[in-house]
Amino acid sequence: MAVPKQRKTKSRRNSRRAHNALTKLAFAVCPKCGETVLPHTLCENCGTYQGRELVNVLAKLQKREKKEKQKELAEQEKGTSAPKELSMEELSKN
Repeated sequence: MAVPKQRKTKSRRNSRRAHNALTKLAFAVCPKCGETVLPHTLCENCGTYQGRELVNVLAKLQKREKKEKQKELAEQEKGTSAPKELSMEELSKN
């Protein structure tokens, strides 16, 4: 096995570690909503990047709500064996 002939000094060790310091993350502010975001990334709060709306955040929320509603309906169907009659308003909500 290889064994070092001489011990490395503290100054050599510390010089080697000089570049290992952690740096703070640089956050930018979204010009539309004022939320802090990482630079060169899409704002998750409003869905904009460089002043353009790339993701429709509201559509995603509606999609999530729709999935939750479908899960609730599925759980209700499992719980009750007899099908429940839905009114026209309830059918339009689904």
